[in-house]
Amino acid sequence: MGNEENTPRPRTERRDAAKNRQLILDTAQRLFEQYGVEQVSMNQIATEAQIGPGTLYRRYKNKGEVCLDLIKDSVDLFFEDIEDYLEENETVSPNQKLKEIISLFIRFREKKAQLLTGVEETKSTNPLKSRTKSPLYMELHQLLVRLFDEMTAIEQKPHSHSIFKADMVLMALSSDSYFFQKDVRNYTPEEILELVYSTFIAK
Repeated sequence: MGNEENTPRPRTERRDAAKNRQLILDTAQRLFEQYGVEQVSMNQIATEAQIGPGTLYRRYKNKGEVCLDLIKDSVDLFFEDIEDYLEENETVSPNQKLKEIISLFIRFREKKAQLLTGVEETKSTNPLKSRTKSPLYMELHQLLVRLFDEMTAIEQKPHSHSIFKADMVLMALSSDSYFFQKDVRNYTPEEILELVYSTFIAK
């Protein structure tokens, strides 16, 4: 009997957690659209959503995690596009595959600029370390390393330095670097693609 009484409780808690999550995301999305990601604080999200800061921080450690949850579906679609491309172009050279993945990422960055910046610019004692631990960075980094390794195998070089090269490509495409080149240096996305390719990949 005691078990039957206890059964609905976890389900109710799960439902409340799901409701809170949706409330947080809807509120954050509205505030981000209204004020911009950089101007919105975690406390502001909690206040507007009418929940305690503790409830918010239990689910999201920082604003970057909120942004990542908001673009989760888009990130999944982005990686599906990459998988589809790689499956359909198995015979294409690894350097051309790298170029296409960078092109897809630039298009993704353009479409989701604000939220991606929010994901990358997490306030922490070591923002660079935080950035490289994001699931988006790690998955993309693994992909690039694999393709750089393939290039090295074809060229039969003794050292690939694939991890270093993948880091450098992703640094060049990080929000601050990418938008500096675009907004201050006035390069177009197409020019940035060609320059990153010729600097780090082209042979």
